[in-house]
Amino acid sequence: MAKGCLYLIPVPLAEHSEKASYTWLHQDIIQQVKEYIVENEKTARKFLKEAGLKTPQSELVFHDYGKHAREKLDFNQVFKSISAGSDLGLMSEAGCPAVADPGADVVAEAHRRGIQVIPLVGPSSIMLGLMASGFNGQSFAFHGYLPIDKAARNKKIKELESQSTKDQSAHIFIETPYRNNQMLIDLIKTGKPTTKLCIACNLTAEDEHIFTQTLSMWSKTNIDLHKKPCIFILSAS
Repeated sequence: MAKGCLYLIPVPLAEHSEKASYTWLHQDIIQQVKEYIVENEKTARKFLKEAGLKTPQSELVFHDYGKHAREKLDFNQVFKSISAGSDLGLMSEAGCPAVADPGADVVAEAHRRGIQVIPLVGPSSIMLGLMASGFNGQSFAFHGYLPIDKAARNKKIKELESQSTKDQSAHIFIETPYRNNQMLIDLIKTGKPTTKLCIACNLTAEDEHIFTQTLSMWSKTNIDLHKKPCIFILSAS
């Protein structure tokens, strides 16, 4: 019997938004997959309902891969259905699974077991932010979270700035939403006034805003990023 596949299923970045269209969805895949690995079962069920799932949700199986369940996840049990020929879906809390997301471990395990991994098209805040930044889309790097320690963070900011100046690359990073305002303050204090910074905030939501300007201009801008999902992109010359 042929093995099933692991589908990487993106979900919307923002709720209750006309921009959060489901036109990119692979409806055939949504209708055929009956078992999922998810970070949050409640939001996963909500997404599937809004996406037009026809299968009764009582017939679905969910494997919890949330923060407090990852260590307990039994991959032998999770991939059992794939070995029997059924497909499995992996969903993040928002956006694309396995990118800045713990689902990468699931994908790596699938490869170790010789399971076919199929990524599906969907929204990525990292790529949307880069697209809208006006920065170099041929030379860029994603760094995830910068160090929390202030000295280490400031050192990292200077390193990114220096690398960007050297090869005209764009450097993308994120922060825990409740620390966004402090991140902007640190960037303004540490970076050169002429360094450019793009902040892409609440992507695909109705109040989405994306601005690119120098750190000098950001120092004069009144903006509140507290608890708002943001992508930061730095480019120095």
